[in-house]
Amino acid sequence: MMTEIPVQQAVGRVLFHDITRIDPGEFHGRAFKKGHIIAPKDIDTLLKLGKDNIYVLNLAEGYIHEDPAALRIAKAALGRGIQMMPPSEGKVRLMTTKAGLLKVNVAALDRINAIDEIVFATSHTNRQVSAKKLVGGTRIIPLYTEEDKIIEVENICRECAPIIEVVPFKKLKVGMVTTGNEVYHQRIEDKFGPVMTAKINDLGSSVLRQILVPDNVAMTVQAIHDLLGEGADMIILTGGMSVDPDDRTPASIRAAGGREITYGSPTFPGSMFMLAYIGTTPVIGVPGCAMYNKATVFDLLVPRIMAGDVLTRADITGLGHGGLCLSCPQCHFPQCGFGT
Repeated sequence: MMTEIPVQQAVGRVLFHDITRIDPGEFHGRAFKKGHIIAPKDIDTLLKLGKDNIYVLNLAEGYIHEDPAALRIAKAALGRGIQMMPPSEGKVRLMTTKAGLLKVNVAALDRINAIDEIVFATSHTNRQVSAKKLVGGTRIIPLYTEEDKIIEVENICRECAPIIEVVPFKKLKVGMVTTGNEVYHQRIEDKFGPVMTAKINDLGSSVLRQILVPDNVAMTVQAIHDLLGEGADMIILTGGMSVDPDDRTPASIRAAGGREITYGSPTFPGSMFMLAYIGTTPVIGVPGCAMYNKATVFDLLVPRIMAGDVLTRADITGLGHGGLCLSCPQCHFPQCGFGT
């Protein structure tokens, strides 16, 4: 399959793979591109790169080179909102074409990576992404492999498609109920509403209406029902969600007919989180920390709801592993481990 010849005898030969150069702290990339015709002036450079010999490849039937192999894997795996880049050093990168929620079929990805000589890496599933972001990469480990392995990958992708995609956010009309005697009676200015409005707008949705209510169950229930009647696709309640006895938010959500999914989330910040559904409409009790923390459980779960996910209790309890924000001096969320 491969014939080894001394590099000094390789003038005029065509490289069938990229050759990488690494200068620590200065350069890491392609020194020679696949398809390059070796010239006399290249010999010294190749020797300095440790290439005493060059390999001439003659692929037998049933084998496939690294570049077409990576392209076939990527093409079979990608879904909407993903594009593949040209091969470089045997690897094909996957980039987003639009903003939304990244979805990865993790079980299928595991099956693909269990195939010998195949590697496929992605960003974490259920993360908010913007356009033109790197979210995956694939290649084979050797310069060539059996084509049957690529066919096996393609069969998995057909069975489980797509392996990786970007789901666009829906444009929801969000109703907001802000509770608290201090805000209702204008003793203090409401600072929760503007923060939530900005987050909702950033996800491509809008606030239908904000209703201020005191710490009163009946008035809070009425506000929830009013927003439902006005066509709210989601309702969030701000200003409450504490252990204080005068916090009426959980009781109000239940009294309004909410089918409780969870009261509490294994995340810090954001443990005082409530999710319920009234019919198919999600109703969220937002923890107070969402007013001043850049990233909380709100930022992990609301993008999923806006992408069309109907959340279960298992979705919440599964956040425990990775649910601790490290409070970095400069927040880089979502480019961090919080919620993964």
